[in-house]
Amino acid sequence: MIFLILLTLTEFFVSGVVGVDTDKVTMMKGDSVTLQTGVKIIHPEDIKWYFSDTRIAQISGDFSFICTDVECNKDTERFRDRLKLDHQTGSLTIMNITNTDSGDYQLKIINSSRISEKIFSVSVVDVPAAEQDETKRKSVKEGESVTLYPGVMNNTNDLMTWYFNNTLIAEITEDQSKICTDVQCNEDTERFRDRLKLDHQTGSLTIMNTRTTDSGEYKLQISSSSIIKWKTFIVSVFDVALSSAAVAGICVCVLLLVAAAAGVIYYCRLQTIIRDSRRQCRVQGNLFQKTHSPNLSDKLDTTNKMSTDWNKTEAANQTPM
Repeated sequence: MIFLILLTLTEFFVSGVVGVDTDKVTMMKGDSVTLQTGVKIIHPEDIKWYFSDTRIAQISGDFSFICTDVECNKDTERFRDRLKLDHQTGSLTIMNITNTDSGDYQLKIINSSRISEKIFSVSVVDVPAAEQDETKRKSVKEGESVTLYPGVMNNTNDLMTWYFNNTLIAEITEDQSKICTDVQCNEDTERFRDRLKLDHQTGSLTIMNTRTTDSGEYKLQISSSSIIKWKTFIVSVFDVALSSAAVAGICVCVLLLVAAAAGVIYYCRLQTIIRDSRRQCRVQGNLFQKTHSPNLSDKLDTTNKMSTDWNKTEAANQTPM
């Protein structure tokens, strides 16, 4: 009897911790990734997420305690405002991923009878800021084509879904049993009719004969059984054909600029002439003064001498007898 009890307890503790599976994923810097728990509804499980043995997210089965990043642990400052926890499934999304986020993420699903564990090994490819911006931001002239590339691929058999402003516009299923674009996927994508091309091997999306209305946010969702990757692209389409009113407005602006420039040139020349005239007057005045100064001095001396002689004569005449 005791043997049976010990055997039962042994089986319980052995089955209490399930073997740890590991999923590997490679991400490009700036993308987002969702690590899935495989749980449809959390209750009654408690779910905990760890990064390098540090708790970064947790949700209890009765929703009495929910936390992410610094709410769980002050040492998770690196993830501030970049973690999102699904309250229904417990899946963890890491947004705007960086190269310092590379490492092992440990998932623990705890219920009354067992603890399930899983490891997600995440590698982040560091991309220079200029190259990253060039990859994710596309500018194109109206009428030209633009291609959006998925980048790093872990498995070409993943489900790939493209969205434009959160509207489904293209999709390839894992086994390629379903491949659709524009109205084949969604009737609300009439604007893209016959202008979308989906590469069946890479999942790249090409928008042909672009229009200004194609400008906006494009999102690619790459889904597997345990991981969902998100990539965001910003497309800007510029109108190269200007309206007659716009052309007329530009012409008026150019004429005004020319007139203003002419006015400035005239004013500058006038100021130069005035300065030259003043300078010439000063030179002539100085020359005149130098030329006539001796004569003026002689005349003053003569006048002063005559005045002195007259004063002497006047004084002699007034002397009493």
